[in-house]
Order: sequence, then C-alpha cells, then structure tokens
Amino acid sequence: MTDMVFGTVAAKPGEPVLPKWWRTVDRWALSGILMLFLVGILLGLAASVPLAERNGLPQFYYVYKQLFFGGVALVAMILTSMMSTKLVRRLGVFGFVCCLIALMLLPVFGTDFGKGATRWFSLGFASVQPSEFLKPGFIVFSAWLMAASYQVGGPPGKRMSFMVTIGIAFLLAMQPDFGQACLIIASWGIMYFVAGAPLTLLLSMAGGVVTAGFVAYNNSEHFARRIDGFLNPEIDPRTQLGYATNAIQEGGFFGVGVGEGTVKWSLPDAHTDFIIAVAAEEYGLVLVLFVIGLFAIVTVRSFLRLMQERDPFIRLAGTGLAALFGMQALINMGVAVRLLPAKGMTLPFVSYGGSSLVAAGIGLGMLLAFTRTRPQGDMNDVFGRSRPPPRIIRNE
Repeated sequence: MTDMVFGTVAAKPGEPVLPKWWRTVDRWALSGILMLFLVGILLGLAASVPLAERNGLPQFYYVYKQLFFGGVALVAMILTSMMSTKLVRRLGVFGFVCCLIALMLLPVFGTDFGKGATRWFSLGFASVQPSEFLKPGFIVFSAWLMAASYQVGGPPGKRMSFMVTIGIAFLLAMQPDFGQACLIIASWGIMYFVAGAPLTLLLSMAGGVVTAGFVAYNNSEHFARRIDGFLNPEIDPRTQLGYATNAIQEGGFFGVGVGEGTVKWSLPDAHTDFIIAVAAEEYGLVLVLFVIGLFAIVTVRSFLRLMQERDPFIRLAGTGLAALFGMQALINMGVAVRLLPAKGMTLPFVSYGGSSLVAAGIGLGMLLAFTRTRPQGDMNDVFGRSRPPPRIIRNE
C-alpha cells in the first residue's frame, strides 16, 4: 500500500539538488519568465539605441547593461528557487528589514535624477531603487506575520502586518511614489483576503485609499499633475502618453516593421516605463498579446499550484508574489494605453533597469520556490490543530 498525499512528488533519498529542483519546479512558469526576458532583450535592441545616441554612448550600451543585469537576475532567480521555504522566509525577512532602513534613508542620501521623485541611491557607476527590492521582502514578511496568527496563542499577525503596510505606503508616498504605494497596499489586500479578511474590511480599506488619494491630489503637485493629465479628455501629443498612444495606434495588428518605429526617438522612457508602446508600434498587437499571455501563464499557473498548498505561510506568500507580479504588469500596460494615470512603473523582466530586473529575479525565484511540488500536510494544520506530519510510504 502507498499513502497518497495530494499534490506531491515523493522525495528520493540522497537526490542531488539540481535534479530535484528540475523535477519539482513549475516548468511552464519558468519558461514564461525566460521568454519574457528574451522579449525584453529584443525590445531593448530597438528602444535603447536612440537613448544611447542622445547620451553619446555606444549604440548597444544599454542592451549590454540589460544583458548583464538580466544575467544576474536569472542567476538570483534560479538560486533562490532552489532554496527551502524556510530559507526563503529568512532571506525575505532579512531583506525586508534592510530595504526598510534604506527606504528611511532616502530623504537624506537619495537622489531624484531630475524626475521629481527621490527614489534612488546613486552609486556613481549605477543606481539602486530600494522600493524594488522591498516589495518581495515585504510580501514574505507580511505572509509570515499573517501565518503566525493561525497558531494557538500566536501574535496578532494580521493587525501587525496592516500597521507595517500603512507605514511603508506612507514612506513611499513621501518620495513621492504613489504607484508603488498602491501596489504594496493592493498586494497586501489580496493576501489578507486569502487569509480570511471580511469583505467589509477590504471595502473600508478601499475607501481609505480613495480618501488618501484625494488628500494627495490637494497637497502634491506631482500627483495632481498626473491625475489632471489622465482625466483630461484631450491628450497632448507632445507628452509621453501622447507619443505612446499614437505609437499603439500606428502599430495596428502586425506593426510597422522591425526598426521602423519612431516613438523610441521621442519618448525618454521608451526603454523602461513605455516599452510596451515600442512593442505595439514595431511588432503590432500580435507581440503585445504574446507578452500578455506570458504574464498570464506565470501568474495563473502560480495561483493554480498555490490552491493545492496547505501550508498557510507558503500559500499567502506565493499568492502575494504572484499578485504583485501580475498587477505590476497590468499597471504598466494600463498606463501605456491610458487606462491608468502615469505611475513610473517598469514592466517586470521586460523593461530596462538594473534594480527592477534583479529585484524581479529574486521575487520570481521566491515564487518558484513556493510553487514547487512538495508533500502536503493535512488541511487541519491550516487551522492550527496539532497533527502528526504526513507519511510518504514508498513502494520498494
């Protein structure tokens, strides 16, 4: 007889790390992530050349940098995905604390690079954006607190994670970076919903976010300018949104042709925030739908695997990371087609950027680690009941 454990692949004694990782990792999600990186390099070849020429640099300077940081991101992703969930939790909590300290130091040592928002530390040869690295660590830290509240006599983890979320959102809003603040709150809200939060509480939170947005509109020129530009029925063709909208319309179904696009010569952020506009103009709706499909594969596959997960921490952390990944992509593309106000947010694993690439690699590595197939405990463990660990009896 063999005891059947739902959703598992029996561990083989003495199995090397690499074969075990390959057997248990979600290969569909992994393939989707690698394809997104290749699409990012393809679009970088088109979008970053004008910027390099304007800055007096070699044509493919930014492509080489993206290849370097992308390589670092892929290595970080694979190494992280090989870790045990306990090690990933420790890494996430430690990283969160370090990034939180860095975020607090931004007003003193940070720079805005002339963009009106102090979000970076300048290292001379490169820049670091702490909020990018904060996000995966925050998800893991919040999931740890929420999961602890399931234990008998455990701390009020949900309440504690809520206070941490509000504090981080305030720090981000002070930069100002309202897009990342909203992303943090939305990711936490999804985790809280999965953890069993009442719908009335989530609706109250949504009302609080709207109120905070109204206050920010009346007190932040940076925020008000972006909202006014979004609400204006007429698009100024000389703005980034105007250039992006025109590029998407010109691209049509199959695009104007490789290298034939013009928006990359007009948009200063064509290689980062508006990379999807370059894709739409040169390759058309076909490539845009392909990119959307890749994001959907990674996100939906992760959710489907996490539905089978019975460890509350893994389920919550994985859900938060998958939601973070999917929502950031949705926000970036929503801004490009003017469904959302401009937020200065990159397209994960596609846009150029050292911090965003490496941070996305770490976050996706954590997600792959949480969605690997593993023996599942009894469902009663979720509710804090003491049960013996599941047995896997192997056929000899």
